[in-house]
Amino acid sequence: MIIKERRGPQEIPSSSMADIAFLLLIFFLLTTTMSMDKGINIVLPPPGQEEIEIPKENITNILINQAGKVLLDNKPFKIRDIAGFAERAIARNKNMIFSVQPHPKTKYDVYVQVLDQLKMAKAKKISIANPTE
Repeated sequence: MIIKERRGPQEIPSSSMADIAFLLLIFFLLTTTMSMDKGINIVLPPPGQEEIEIPKENITNILINQAGKVLLDNKPFKIRDIAGFAERAIARNKNMIFSVQPHPKTKYDVYVQVLDQLKMAKAKKISIANPTE
């Protein structure tokens, strides 16, 4: 008669679990790519460039107040309508420059929306004026 020896429950060795977890953590940290915010793509002029006098018919002023309301050439305008206005202005005058001037307390989101509308209209000449009170 053969007597089988009863064994206790099997145990998984846990001494190397921390090493394996650490190696997996290192692997995923090294192979993961982080997406970086690209921001607004604007080409700035080189420093020290002389100021040039521009005819008034070639400039469209876009003022943004602290409440986020937009004035195009001193007329109230909705942000979503800026692209259509800019397209028509560029069609009439290829040298049109859009001068965007926000109030210092204008929300950044509104400012970016205005720039996006100009970008949608394919405006190439955008002047970013210093905010004034």
